[in-house]
Amino acid sequence: MDLPISPGLLISLIIVVIAVLIISKGLIIIRQSEVMVVERLGSFHRVLESGINIIIPFIEQPRAITMLRYRKMGEDYTAITTDETRIDRRETVMDFPGQPVVTTDNVTVRINGALYYQIIDPKRAVYEVENMSQAVEVLAKTTLRSVVGKMDKLFESRAEVNNEIQAAMEEPASKWGVKISRVEVQDIAMPEEVETAMRLQMAAERKRRATVTEAEGEKSA
Repeated sequence: MDLPISPGLLISLIIVVIAVLIISKGLIIIRQSEVMVVERLGSFHRVLESGINIIIPFIEQPRAITMLRYRKMGEDYTAITTDETRIDRRETVMDFPGQPVVTTDNVTVRINGALYYQIIDPKRAVYEVENMSQAVEVLAKTTLRSVVGKMDKLFESRAEVNNEIQAAMEEPASKWGVKISRVEVQDIAMPEEVETAMRLQMAAERKRRATVTEAEGEKSA
């Protein structure tokens, strides 16, 4: 014979179930090197660090950050944009596609670069700029064009180009809570006719040096 459940016990069970659901929804575990920006009723409230954290469901909500990443598909790059509530504070590399750059002698070259950056202030990265990673990428591209456009000897000045780009990006990136670790110019592609002219020039220069050395040897003899 089944025993009837009293109304008081039924209400207690319902309260317990609701409490368990609220606790499970409000319990958030943040992994090492990650943080989460939390808003309370639409306004910034706090930043959750790694470990076990509790938020108030329906009142406190994580604020997502928009991240732009490139994935190489064969010879081309595909841009992927995602909204992430967990912000990775580790150093991140952005390998953006080759950019056309005009040098001082009006030669258009394509430069492929890699940018290493790190989010040091999650609150600024979320609220000070709409799309932090895209803003960093556009800043890197415009700075690259500006710096390379002033260089006379591009191939001999890669280290100088890297340092100048990093120095120029540090101040604006810091306003977004981002630290620029380093910038690397990976590859420089020139038009075929320019490469041919450079090879001919180098061959002529080597031949001239050989002729001068041979003449000096004969004179000494």
